[in-house]
Amino acid sequence: MDANVNKSYFIAVERYAGFGIDTNKVIEKLKEIPISIHAWQLDDVSGFEEKEAELSGGGILSTGDFPGKAKNIEQLWQDLEKVLSLVPGGKKISLQSIQGDYKGNLSDRSDISTSHFNSWIDWAKEANVGIDLNPALYSHPKAGSGYTLSSKDKNIRSYWIEYVKKVRYIANYIGDKLNTPCISTLWIPDGSKDVTPSRYDRRINLKESLDAIYSVKYLKQNIIDSVESKLFGIGLEYFTVGSLEFYLSYAVKNGLGITLDTGHFHPTEVASDKISSILPYLDDIVLHLSRGIRWDSDHVTTLSEELIAIMQEIIRADVLGKIHIGTDFFDGSINRVGALVTGARAVQKALLIALLEPTQILKEYEGKGNNFGRLALLEDLKALPFGDVWNYYCELNSIPKDLQWIDEVLKYEKEVILKR
Repeated sequence: MDANVNKSYFIAVERYAGFGIDTNKVIEKLKEIPISIHAWQLDDVSGFEEKEAELSGGGILSTGDFPGKAKNIEQLWQDLEKVLSLVPGGKKISLQSIQGDYKGNLSDRSDISTSHFNSWIDWAKEANVGIDLNPALYSHPKAGSGYTLSSKDKNIRSYWIEYVKKVRYIANYIGDKLNTPCISTLWIPDGSKDVTPSRYDRRINLKESLDAIYSVKYLKQNIIDSVESKLFGIGLEYFTVGSLEFYLSYAVKNGLGITLDTGHFHPTEVASDKISSILPYLDDIVLHLSRGIRWDSDHVTTLSEELIAIMQEIIRADVLGKIHIGTDFFDGSINRVGALVTGARAVQKALLIALLEPTQILKEYEGKGNNFGRLALLEDLKALPFGDVWNYYCELNSIPKDLQWIDEVLKYEKEVILKR
C-alpha cells in the first residue's frame, strides 16, 4: 500500500475516532453495499436487437457523438470490465432488455427468451456481479404513437403486456441462476405534448395493464419488481401517464417497489425528502441516480449536496435493507467509460460520507433542542478528511485512488475505444 495513503488514513482514523466513528467498521460496511451500475451509458441505449441499432425515439435520448460506443455485446462486456476495475466495493450490472445477446438478429422484440441472457449470466459469474433487468418499452414501432401500456389500442397494450411478462420471467431466471435478486424496474414513456382530455382513461388502461403483468407472482429472492415515475420528458411536457402519484399508489396497494429517478422530478424537488415519506409504506425503494439539469437530462452523477443528502437519509434511518442503489444516466458527449466510473465512484463517496457521520451525536443535539450545535457540527464535518478514508478504501480493493484512475481511462480510450 502507498505509504502516504496509509499515513493519511491513520490521521483520519484519529480525527473520526474523536466523534466515536470507527473508520475500519465503516469500510467493512461500505464493502457490503452493492451499487447497480447501468450498462446503457456505454451503448447510448441502442441495444443489440439489430446490427448498428440506433435510437428511434419513444422517450429516450442520449446526446453527443463521442467515438467508440459499444456496438456489440463483446465491446459492452469489455467496457464494463474496465469500469468494474475502477470502482471499489460490491457491484451489480443493470441492463435494458434490448441489451440481450441477440447478435443483431432478433426478428421482433417479443421473441426475447432466457437463451438471450445465458451468456450474461456466465459473464456475471466470472465478474462476480449480480444483474438487474429492466423492460424496454421504447424505440419500437409499437411505441411510436407515444403510448404503450396505456394505449387506447388493445392490441398495442396486449403486445407490451406480454413483453413485460417475458422480461419478468427472464429476470426471475437470472435471479435464480445468480442467487441474488434481480431488480426489474418498469418505466414507460407514455404521455402527451399538449392538452390531454383523456388522462383518466389512459391511467385506467395503465392500471389494467399492470394488473395483468403482475398477476404472475415470483419469489422475491429471485426478483424485486418496481415501478418508476416521471414528471415529464421531451415531447411529453403536458401529460405523463406514469406519474409519481399514480405509481406510488399502485405500489402501496400491490406490494411493489417504487423507483425514484433523481432526474424525474421538478427541478425544485429533492428525492432525499421522499425516502422517509415512502419507507413506512413500502419494503423496497430503488434509486436511479442521475443529475438533472433544467430537465431530465440524465447528466453524470456527481458528488452533490443532494446525492450526499440521499445517502444520509438512508444511513440515518438505518434502512439499507430496503434501499437498492443504482445509477442511471447516459451522456454520449464524453468518454462513456469515464462517465460511468465518475458516477459510480461519486455514489460510493456519498455513501462513505454518510457512514462517517456521527449520527448519534447529531440526534442527541436535536433531542435536546440544541439546533445550533446540530447545524455547526454538520458544517464542520464537511472539512473532515473523508477523502483519505476513500483512497485507503480504494487501495484495499486494489482499485486506483482518486486522480490515478483518470489516466487509466485515458489509456483505455487510446488503446481500445478510439480504435473501434
